[in-house]
Amino acid sequence: MRGGDAAAAAEEGSPRSPDLHDLSDDSDYAAAAAATASDHTAMRTDSADTGSDETTRIDVVYEKERVTIHPTQYGSGRISGKLRLFLQQGSLFLSWEPNEGDGSLSTSSVAVEIDKYRNLYTIKALPLSDVRFIRRHTPTFGLDYIIIVLSSGLAFPPFYFYNGGIRELFATLKQHVFIIRSDDDPNVFLVNDFQDPLQKSLSSLELPGVASVANAMSRQNSLSFTGSVDETRHADDGRHGAASSMSQYSSKQKPKSNDPGRDLSIQVLEKFSLVTKFARDTTSSLFRDNIGAHAYGRQQHGYALDNQASDKQKNQYVTPEKDYVPSAPVESDPIPLVWGKQRDRPLSVEEWTAFLDPEGRVMDSKALRKKVFYGGIDHVLRKEVWKFLLGYHEYDSTYAEREYLTAMKRAEYEAIKSQWKSISATQAKRFTKFRERKGLIDKDVVRTDRSVPYYEGDENRNVVVLRDILLTYSFYNFDLGYCQGMSDFLAPILYIMEDESESFWCFASLMERLGANFNRDQNGMHAQLLALSKLVELLDPPLHNYFRQNDCLNYFFCFRWVLIQFKREFSFEQIMLLWEVLWTHYLSEHFHLYLCVAILKRYRQRIIGEQMDFDTLLKFINELSGQINLDRAIQDAEALCTIAGENGASCIPPGTPPSMPIETDGGLYVQQDEVL
Repeated sequence: MRGGDAAAAAEEGSPRSPDLHDLSDDSDYAAAAAATASDHTAMRTDSADTGSDETTRIDVVYEKERVTIHPTQYGSGRISGKLRLFLQQGSLFLSWEPNEGDGSLSTSSVAVEIDKYRNLYTIKALPLSDVRFIRRHTPTFGLDYIIIVLSSGLAFPPFYFYNGGIRELFATLKQHVFIIRSDDDPNVFLVNDFQDPLQKSLSSLELPGVASVANAMSRQNSLSFTGSVDETRHADDGRHGAASSMSQYSSKQKPKSNDPGRDLSIQVLEKFSLVTKFARDTTSSLFRDNIGAHAYGRQQHGYALDNQASDKQKNQYVTPEKDYVPSAPVESDPIPLVWGKQRDRPLSVEEWTAFLDPEGRVMDSKALRKKVFYGGIDHVLRKEVWKFLLGYHEYDSTYAEREYLTAMKRAEYEAIKSQWKSISATQAKRFTKFRERKGLIDKDVVRTDRSVPYYEGDENRNVVVLRDILLTYSFYNFDLGYCQGMSDFLAPILYIMEDESESFWCFASLMERLGANFNRDQNGMHAQLLALSKLVELLDPPLHNYFRQNDCLNYFFCFRWVLIQFKREFSFEQIMLLWEVLWTHYLSEHFHLYLCVAILKRYRQRIIGEQMDFDTLLKFINELSGQINLDRAIQDAEALCTIAGENGASCIPPGTPPSMPIETDGGLYVQQDEVL
């Protein structure tokens, strides 16, 4: 069967009108369609065996090399492969197969890790009938890429087109499947978006207003998504062998607006404390929820907290047995309840000394991290122990090695600092990026933790040091530079270290893990909020259902929590305790996400009882600052992390910050790839 015959057969199976596929508003697509039609004759026809039956024959109608995925947050971890569209027995399939031995990684351990991703993300044959929509991203800077979203609500990782070819891809799709541009978002292309003749007829008219009605009907009929995370993964794993490579994605459309998903401005990061309904609307394309037609019963319930209660009463957590259960039938959690352990006393000087051998090596790093996780660190030890937790010192380093490293790093810091210190006023006039970053840093440092005695008062020398470190870091990692929120991370580190060079290197090590929080395209934040959504679905289905029904599945109300890891929610002393707990990575590298779930679960009765919409919820979350019982929140997060186990870990895509640093030959900080 030739490619044209197969296409004709496909058309006979699902009659299509050219109007239904009309992408004529994009002249580039029209041109690509003409070019693709002329090139089809050059496409090869493959067969498993030259003497095999016609049913084994495949006709390749589109093929593109260097279509790449980025399974980690580091550009060096990209995996290139070949994307194909092919016809078999009249049906269109998509495949992506990575190139053998592809990758620019230099260490064997990292190569093994990337090989795992290469096998995980391979797509052998994905029927286009299982695709719900394809979203095209065309950032102002960097490479174009697409995200393929299935009817189940799961999505494959972004495919970056290093050699172009996206327009030709859509032109080919147009010839073989029913595809229509979304009425709500011009960058979303709905595939097979009809369920009945009425829907198909309405879509074919493409009249203003009618298309949106048709799309709404299609979503009502085809996007019912009631299965659990595990059930969905199991179903898709059987069909495509790549379910674990997908992240949950959404398909509910918002009112038409500009395309913020293409290239979100860094202003969103710099103004996270001013998030409003407008910010929610304009960022919703990144976190589309897969809405079903099932209504979630809304019941009025009393407050979980008494407004007149004492602070102690306000901080007593509601136990899971007494949590609100909605009237809609919800399957009970079969996992036995596990409580987090009581908080222990901080690591003492005597205990710390016992962890060290005569030459200063930490003999049992896991036991040390466990001790810190459950009790924190005595304040007098923080300067020494934080350097290990942050990765500035290796656990197996000796006293002598650490002393030598400190001297070397001090000289290196001064060399980096001299780069901006030597810029004259005349040079600065011609160095726009330097002026912009310096101006932003100057504004931020004078309002960072000024209530803390270490930073209070005018002409405070420590504030000047804070500024110098941030300026030096903007030169050390020029691609990332400086973003608002970084000063919040540095201030406690400088307070503990009381040394400019050591504070810089500890901060730089921390940014290896959290730098992706400040990427311009917000991939790091997107990955964490998406993982948070899946964890809430796993650990608290009623609350997840409520958020879904009330258009809150983007979890943007938790943006501040995740961006600066609860810095604004706790006191200065409490945040140092929380961060050293998080830095142990004892139970999970992503323990902060379980902490988010624990806090949301704690206030579930109030959120649902007051029927909070997004704006009310955002205001409520911000007002929790200073009202959360930290010790109990950590206990609850530990219990949730234990209950979730491997299921919880599988909710978090590979490379989600804060991942541990990947060692390369490139130095301490792995630079982001230019396309990110």
